[in-house]
Amino acid sequence: MSLPAVTREGDGFRATLGDHWLQGRTAYGGASAAAALTAVKAAYPSLPPLRSVQIAFVGPLAGDVAVTPMLLRRGKNSAFVGCDVTGADGVGLRALFLFMASRESAIAHADLPAPPHDPPETDPVDPAKLPQGFLRNFDLAGAATREAGFIRWARLRERSGIDAEVEFLAIADALPPAAMQLAKTWGPISSATWQINLVTDAPATRDGWWLLGADTLHAGHGASSQSMTIWNRDGEAIATATQSVALFV
Repeated sequence: MSLPAVTREGDGFRATLGDHWLQGRTAYGGASAAAALTAVKAAYPSLPPLRSVQIAFVGPLAGDVAVTPMLLRRGKNSAFVGCDVTGADGVGLRALFLFMASRESAIAHADLPAPPHDPPETDPVDPAKLPQGFLRNFDLAGAATREAGFIRWARLRERSGIDAEVEFLAIADALPPAAMQLAKTWGPISSATWQINLVTDAPATRDGWWLLGADTLHAGHGASSQSMTIWNRDGEAIATATQSVALFV
């Protein structure tokens, strides 16, 4: 299935987070975030490249939702844009997007090597074995576990015509919370906040495949903090992220 369509309605936008994007009683966070970014880019089409996103998953979202972007500040080199996604129970997602053009700098450093991995063709996941819900929107391959985390290849099945930044945001949260690798039993989980920082002007990969990694930094008292990195098909780092997750196990 394709990403939720976002359409203009009056001064705002509407979207439908259908059952095929559900993760429990709420929509998969990547789909909600993608809807927010789609509306922002439609409302303000001359923005520079996306650099950073801060997201609060305030409450459940499903079905018809309102998507309301708000330009907070526009400077010579950057722009901050907020966006709320609101459903029947009120605001379900609040996002803050930073768009910023590149500029020359005397500082350059990179230390984000991709972990050892096989190409996605080596170990594809049979789609028939995926549970109903949002995971069936992805091709998955090469699942592996680490001491307190996961690594996996993923790509959207329906990618045609999707903006590159929107596609990237939609897939960047496709792994389960890293702390589930430490759980002795399966139970409810809920992402609470997510910050993702892009380290390139234009997220791109070959054949739609992205290598996603997530590792637990700390877990306890019903919550976890995790780090995340996303590489493209060629092992180039595209983004880093952190996430806070509520644990009910």
